[in-house]
Formats: sequence, structure tokens, C-alpha cells
Amino acid sequence: MSHVPAPRSSGSGTLAARAEHSETARQLVHVSMGAFALLLRWITWPEAVALAAGALAFNVFVLPRVAGMLYRPGDRDRGLHGILYYPFAVLLLLLACPTRLDIAAASWGILAAGDGIATLAGRAVGGRTWPWNREKTLAGSAAFAIAGAAAGVALAWWCRAAVASPPAPIYSLLAPVAAAILAALVETIPVRLDDNLSVAATAAAALWLISLASLPRIPEALPLAAARLPAALALNALVAYAGHRARTVSMSGALLGAAIGITIYLGLGWPGWALLLATFIAATVASRLGLKRKMLLGIAEERGGRRGAGNAIANTGVAAIAALVALFGSSPEAAQLAFAAALVAGGSDTIASEIGKAWGRSTWSVTSLTRVPPGTSGAMSLEGTVAGIIGALLLAVVAVALGLVSSTTIVSIVVGATAGSLLESWLGATLEGPGILNNDMLNFINTAAAALVALGVATWSGA
Repeated sequence: MSHVPAPRSSGSGTLAARAEHSETARQLVHVSMGAFALLLRWITWPEAVALAAGALAFNVFVLPRVAGMLYRPGDRDRGLHGILYYPFAVLLLLLACPTRLDIAAASWGILAAGDGIATLAGRAVGGRTWPWNREKTLAGSAAFAIAGAAAGVALAWWCRAAVASPPAPIYSLLAPVAAAILAALVETIPVRLDDNLSVAATAAAALWLISLASLPRIPEALPLAAARLPAALALNALVAYAGHRARTVSMSGALLGAAIGITIYLGLGWPGWALLLATFIAATVASRLGLKRKMLLGIAEERGGRRGAGNAIANTGVAAIAALVALFGSSPEAAQLAFAAALVAGGSDTIASEIGKAWGRSTWSVTSLTRVPPGTSGAMSLEGTVAGIIGALLLAVVAVALGLVSSTTIVSIVVGATAGSLLESWLGATLEGPGILNNDMLNFINTAAAALVALGVATWSGA
């Protein structure tokens, strides 16, 4: 939802619709519905799911008849809108966290208080907007983070009693703060994906990932990270400088890429950083191949193949998270597999895309299986697909050679990378065109899906 006041319209029909709608009332209801998360301390998980499903049904069939002022102009015509996405998001939170109702409750609180207060504060205070999204104000995002963190901490602490093995108190006090800040930043991404979905998913994912940290490992992990820090700073500063001078990355890409590289080096040492460098080189070379033809077709990477900050987060953000889990978590082997799969997926997907655009004889849509022009979102080619699979295999072998994973996980990594690429193509064909997702979000989903699929295949096969 926009943080800035909507402009007045001169159309009589629109004015009538606006007269019926009260954005303040809508946001107050949005915030107040978070109070129902207090029930999660007492009711069972099936009861909570049933109530959430009932709330969704109520918003579909009853609410339009009794609370017309809550609907924005055009809501009824669209069919799917925020009033439906809200209870649907809560239902998904409960389904995803059957044994961690504290995570579901805290995520719900961040969604309710953070998202609602952000709109109210942004419209009341106004002020500067984010450079990449003129509909989101700095004041609104700050209010989101503060209100979301407060509600998240309160509900996480309140619902600790609903968890069979309650988390450490420090988790309930600090994890929701980090989740609220991250959700506030994700809310500023200029796409049409409903905030109720993106905020709830981001908060829950952040809380789950933080829950993987093992407190007993922290005292031994911190000295190890400190010992790696000098080399991490020197190597990443050098590579960032060289990459920017060679015009393979933009300034923002160099800075954020260096930060991610430092994180990976701290988490997994030089082997993890070496795999990151290998995937970066592979992606950069692939972006430059056939550049003249891609420019003639108008499908070359932006900035002549130079990688920006968005590319860095999209392709290596999941790997950086996995590196931290490998350092601080209780299952470093699984985290290292997720790390390798995420990096391999990002690198192989770029290889597939760039080779396909450079030398693909025919491209087809993954949804309709019909031919489409090269560079079409969600398009695939035989040449690109084969190149991507070969790239995934070679990068997986590099991960094995570096000692990050065992040779038995090569198939898991390649399957994960391929599955992530197919999912990205399908989502790109269906959701990128309408602006619901952008390319960077698709790449992030690709790497996250690859990591999860690789872990699943490895667990199933016993690798």
C-alpha cells in the first residue's frame, strides 16, 4: 500500500467511490485484527487454521455487505485484493508453522502493526520517499519497522508458551526486530505483489532462519569469523575495485557484492568465497558472450552486462544467508549444501539465459510451449537449457573440489538448480509481465527454491 496521499480525481464516479471509502478505517481494522494472534497461546493449531479459514470465508462472502467503507475504489472489480490477501496470508503462516506458533504470531503482528501503521504514518507525516519507489516514504518505513518490531516482540514472547520447546528469550526479543526491519525494506520494492503476502512471507522466513542459529555454537564461531575478517576485507575490496574498473559491476553492485563476499568468507572461509568467485566469473563471461547480437535484438543485460546491487542480492543473497547458518547453525553440512545449490543455481541460470539469448535458435514459452521472441520473460531454448545444466554440473564439481559438499550431492545440486530455473521461468512467464514480480525477485526465488529442492533430494536419497 502507498504511504503517500492519493491525488484527488475529477471523475464523479471516482469521487463517489472515494467518499464511501475510508483508508484510515481500513488501516485501523488492519492493525486491530492482529489482536487475534493473542489467541494462539491458548488454542490448538487445527483450531487456529479453522478460524483463519473462517475469516477468509467471512471476508469473501459477508464483509462486502457490511463494511463497504473498507473497500478501495476498484477492489470489487479486481476480485483479489488486500482484504482477501490478509486472512489468506495469516492462513499460510499457520499452515507453514504448525509447531512454531510463536513465529506465526510474530509474523502476523509485523504484518498487522507494521504494514498498517506505515500507511497511516506515511500519509500523516509525508516527507522524503525512497529513490526506487516514490510511493513509499522514509517516515512510513520507519514507522513500519518500529511498530512491527514492537508487535512482533510482544506476540513472540506471548506465544512462547504455545511452543513445545520454547526458544531462548533472546530470540523472542531480538529476532522479531530484525524480521520487522527486513519486512519494511521488502515492502518498498516497486512491484504489484500484495504487501500482505510479501510482508508475511519475509517476516516468517527471517524468523525461521534466525531460529536455526545455535547459541552453544556462537562462542566458538565468533573467534573463527574474527580470524577470517582481515582476509575477507582485503580480498573483497580488491575484487570489488577490479570489477568496477573492468566495468563488470556498477558501483552499487561492487559495494553490495563486497559486503556479501565478506559475509560468505566469514561464514565458510576461502572455499566458500572461491565458489562465489567462480560463479561470478561464469555469470560475467556468459553475459558478455554474444553481446553484439543481444544488443542488436535489444535483449542485452542492462548497463552492457554490468551487475548491480539488485543482481548481487538476487543471485547471492540466499548463499550469504546459508553461509551465516553454516557458521552459527546446528547443521553446518545442510547449510553448506544449501549454499552450494544457491550459488550454482544463480550461476547456471545466468549461463542458460545468456547462452540462450546469444545462440538460441528458437525460444519457447514454458507455459504455452509456443515459440516466443528471444528475451521474452519465461522463455527457454534448447541451447540455453543444455548450457545451464552443464554449467550447474561444472559448478557443482567445483563445490566438491573445494570441499564444501561431498560428491554424493552433485545430483542433488544439479536437480535443485534445474528445478529453481524452471520455477523462475514459469513465474516469469506469468507474473513478471503484470509487474507482480521483477527479475531480481525471480532470481532470488530461483536460488531459494534450488537450495530447498537440493536439501529435499539429498534427504530423500540419503546423499
